[in-house]
Amino acid sequence: MDTSALMMPVECDVRVFDELDRLLGDVEFVTPAAVIAELDRLSSGAGEEATAASVGRDLADRCRVVETDESHADDALVELAARGECEYVVTNDGPLQDRLLERAVRVIGLRGRNTLNITQP
Repeated sequence: MDTSALMMPVECDVRVFDELDRLLGDVEFVTPAAVIAELDRLSSGAGEEATAASVGRDLADRCRVVETDESHADDALVELAARGECEYVVTNDGPLQDRLLERAVRVIGLRGRNTLNITQP
């Protein structure tokens, strides 16, 4: 789970965990510590982005937090996928999706208004 995925409930009106349950069934969710740090930083501001980050930070409690060597959230997700720690990466970030697909990682992202879809590499 990346930052944008955890912020989807507020920013995109997506019930992200309900959608993931529909797509994947009962799975363990993982997020890198760099995503938690990014959510903490974003939630300290004001406005809709801060609200979305605060909600995302609460939702991150459903995830196992994994340490990586990377401090940047996108790089940490790529590292986790390269290490085989996740079968899918959930993100609404287009450039990150491209990086992952180039590395043969399946990506779950927004399709339509409020539905998630799996993109195969």
